[in-house]
Amino acid sequence: MLFEFLTLEGAQAGLSWETILKKREPYRTAFASFDPATVARFTPARVERLLQDPGIVRNRLKISSTIGNARAFLAIQREYGSFDEYVWGFVDGAPRVNRWQSFSQVPAKTPESDALSRDLLRRGFTFVGSTICYAFMQAVGLVNDHTVDCFRSANRRPPA
Repeated sequence: MLFEFLTLEGAQAGLSWETILKKREPYRTAFASFDPATVARFTPARVERLLQDPGIVRNRLKISSTIGNARAFLAIQREYGSFDEYVWGFVDGAPRVNRWQSFSQVPAKTPESDALSRDLLRRGFTFVGSTICYAFMQAVGLVNDHTVDCFRSANRRPPA
């Protein structure tokens, strides 16, 4: 799931979420249900086929990024035991629960997303700028930015 979310956050760069959500199932098909071990073995010929797939964002850099990120993702899994263990380290193992009064208060990035972005880039990931990392952190529950009036504002860390 974490590889899927990171991939879709990167694919969304410069596009609307509606576009990406409509392409989520074709992405799952194109990228082997987001199995990083399989995606890491994609060949240049596979990239060329993906560039012809109207179900995904046909951007060579984003497709190549997904493959390279799969390889880097696997390296982190080997080093930390899981990617989950790695990313939770950026919030000291507990979700950051913010108490925003309005959506306009929610930042686009934070020091934690800056640190995650820098570290992912150092490890060879691409399409992982701080804003993308913060959206990823929100999507997977590392950060809870629901406004205080939202029924979801009391979410807790999801199970690993």
